[in-house]
Amino acid sequence: MAVQVRVPTVLRSATAGQSTVDAEGATVGEVLDQLGGRFPGLAGQLIGEDGELHRFVNVYLNDDDVRYLEKLATKVGDGDIVSILPAVAGGAV
Repeated sequence: MAVQVRVPTVLRSATAGQSTVDAEGATVGEVLDQLGGRFPGLAGQLIGEDGELHRFVNVYLNDDDVRYLEKLATKVGDGDIVSILPAVAGGAV
């Protein structure tokens, strides 16, 4: 299935500055694997050695957090949008 992946500013150096990239796959995991193959600098920033999403990376399929769906096994369809959002923390009181 062809999907659009939205890449946050902090990860765009790995995608040659592209804010969106097209990818193929039947699941979110396959889509991210394909991206990792095309953009090797991106793979390690999304998926840990255990094969799961890093806990500081949020991935949404359309408007739904895949952690509350089927995680990397979440099915995607043509025209879906996968958004990668790294968690942000910090600040001063």
